[in-house]
Amino acid sequence: MRFETQKDIDRENKAMRAIASKYGWEYQKLGANDIDFYIRDIGYLEVKGRNRDIENAFPLPIAERKYKKLIEKPLNSIIVWSCFNGLIYADLSKVTFTKRTGGRTPRNGSSNDIEMMYYIDKQPALKYIKDATLTKQW
Repeated sequence: MRFETQKDIDRENKAMRAIASKYGWEYQKLGANDIDFYIRDIGYLEVKGRNRDIENAFPLPIAERKYKKLIEKPLNSIIVWSCFNGLIYADLSKVTFTKRTGGRTPRNGSSNDIEMMYYIDKQPALKYIKDATLTKQW
């Protein structure tokens, strides 16, 4: 069962537009069961929603299954956490993490709410785009 809403998709697209405009990237949205975006000649990018301000977003979570799916893609693997007041992003191959069981409160019909997760603390590999136009518009 898919739980992604139109609001989630709008958030992904807005985050992708923000980072693509910063770097001049050309990109395309990929299918529902794939990584979120392909960036031409650069790699692949996954956007994760983080319903917090950047300052309170840590540790940053990513499911082990999503990490593996992204890191196995050719070229670069970029992860973006879309926060209320901006973006946190990194080349996934350059971050360190702690691995433990975690996730979210289980939802009816979901098999992935509690799973193996990677948690990323503040570190030099992370970059930021603080932007007032992103503030609390999700």
